[in-house]
Amino acid sequence: MARLFLSAAHKSSGKTTIATGLAAALTGDGATVQTFKKGPDYIDPMWLKRASGRACYNLDFNTQTPAAILSTFARNARGADIALVEGAKGLHDGVDVEGSNSSAALAKLLSAPVVLVVDATGMARGVAPLVQGYAAFDPAVPVAGVILNKVGSERQTGKLVNALERFTDIPVLGAIGRDEGVALRERHLGLTPPGETSGADAVVAAASAAVRRGVDLDRVRQIADGAPRLEPPVLVAEAWRTADVTVAIARDEAFGFYYADDLEAFSRAGARLVFFDALRDPRLPRCDALFIGGGFPETHAARLAANVSLRRDIRDQVVAGLPTYAECGGLMYLSRSIVWGGESWPMVGAIPADARMHPRPQGRGLVVIEETGRAPWSVRRGRLPAHEFHHAGIEGLPPDSDFAWRVRRGAGVDGENDGVVIGSLVAGFSHLRDTPDTPWVERFVAFAREQRKAISFPTWSLAAGTQAALAAAAG
Repeated sequence: MARLFLSAAHKSSGKTTIATGLAAALTGDGATVQTFKKGPDYIDPMWLKRASGRACYNLDFNTQTPAAILSTFARNARGADIALVEGAKGLHDGVDVEGSNSSAALAKLLSAPVVLVVDATGMARGVAPLVQGYAAFDPAVPVAGVILNKVGSERQTGKLVNALERFTDIPVLGAIGRDEGVALRERHLGLTPPGETSGADAVVAAASAAVRRGVDLDRVRQIADGAPRLEPPVLVAEAWRTADVTVAIARDEAFGFYYADDLEAFSRAGARLVFFDALRDPRLPRCDALFIGGGFPETHAARLAANVSLRRDIRDQVVAGLPTYAECGGLMYLSRSIVWGGESWPMVGAIPADARMHPRPQGRGLVVIEETGRAPWSVRRGRLPAHEFHHAGIEGLPPDSDFAWRVRRGAGVDGENDGVVIGSLVAGFSHLRDTPDTPWVERFVAFAREQRKAISFPTWSLAAGTQAALAAAAG
């Protein structure tokens, strides 16, 4: 299995731009490229999918066991000509001093040769000890080549190449200039998604052209082809249930944070997926359940607010008992309003509270949550791994509010709890990942199936404060 692990000396080195360009260039040459992203990232996989024409899959030590990572990799890389894995942060960065969840650890697990992207801004001879240090730090992680990025001139490129050839035995695979027209733009939650990038296809094409000009693609293929044999895990055939439940999912410029294999898990669980546009569609499609993932509702708050008919329809159905699960941006959308930069926009109002944007993250990183038993559906007993990254906070929840999870690590809604529970609704800041150990999709779909069997939605006993707040929001 030809494979390559693209990493960097540190974050913001331009590895996503180069990974996107590599995937697009190799795909343009007729290769079937299967991309993967290390860690719980949503936006980078969107660009990699746009470049390769195939869904990108996350490989994450936090939510997956090593066996599950190998299984995800093998299952989805099967039949591809080359697997391209993009790392996260720097090659040896991780949550602990041993680097147990670092990109280097993932490259070792996959036995994948590493190509190191080096941000060469202001560098000359000093590139040699940097690269040599990364290569020597862990001999079990083979640095098979270097791509120099953000070089300022041909003269600088010559100095960098001479230094690396003189002091190291690591080949330079290419150099890419400091071209802001190629670099993917960043903002408060990372890169700007392709759906919000003007001319996203042109950006991918420009990245591909830059890689073609500056990188030796033949040597890249040789490195990938030279990856050692990876003993494939035993892949157990997965049973797919006949679709008997319809789940509506928001997918547009405001909402798009979904793992590819989570969406596939819905189909395996017997759910028929219908996607709707929260910015444009006047009503929800006919459905038995609703899932609204993360995204950027704050940057589209005016347009979301302007779609009054959809907001009212969602509020009425959620209050009536429609099984609903929402994460982060979905939580914000279902709240009473979004407040940002001195302006306030009305939202759905199914949650009697307001989402306020802050200059700094209110929650960021790996999360550990534990079920309270108050949610209408359960994932599993014990602690659940997840992640969060939000600048928003929730204000004004009734003091008697129920929560699905206690936060053992992380911020959640109030520092101690996450997953607001109102009737058949669960909405929190934590992002879950469906895995064999955390089968949240199957449990949510099963709950929706049970609810649909009832003649009408069940009547839930809500706390008095919550009932009053909902009545006020509905008014």
